[in-house]
Amino acid sequence: MNAVGVSKIGKRLLLVLVLVSATAWAESKGSLDLQHRTNVGGTQLASGKYTVRWEGAGDQVEVKIYNGRKLMATTPARVVKVDSRQHMDTALVNSNQDGSQTLSEIRFGGKDYVLHIQDAGGGGAAASGAAK
Repeated sequence: MNAVGVSKIGKRLLLVLVLVSATAWAESKGSLDLQHRTNVGGTQLASGKYTVRWEGAGDQVEVKIYNGRKLMATTPARVVKVDSRQHMDTALVNSNQDGSQTLSEIRFGGKDYVLHIQDAGGGGAAASGAAK
């Protein structure tokens, strides 16, 4: 094969890698709408809308929560496959004994997985808001 043929193959391979990377990145991002002050990874977040991004290999990921471009909290999580797609976006929280709330799970509408926050403390889970 001549140098021109190798160059074309290289460009095609690069394009495929960029498309695969873009697809993977799109799947590791979502929105989170907290209805109440909520603890995430040791940081208390005010109610409001946030962007959630996660990265990692396999089911172990690191979740990063942003307000605009500002990183607000980081916490480990597990990607847990569920039997059926979620009907709506939801954030689940644990109510702690001191009255505070800690994020325990993020469910994304139309997806067949949830993000289970690994360092969530407290008692029983209750719906707190919506993740989009």
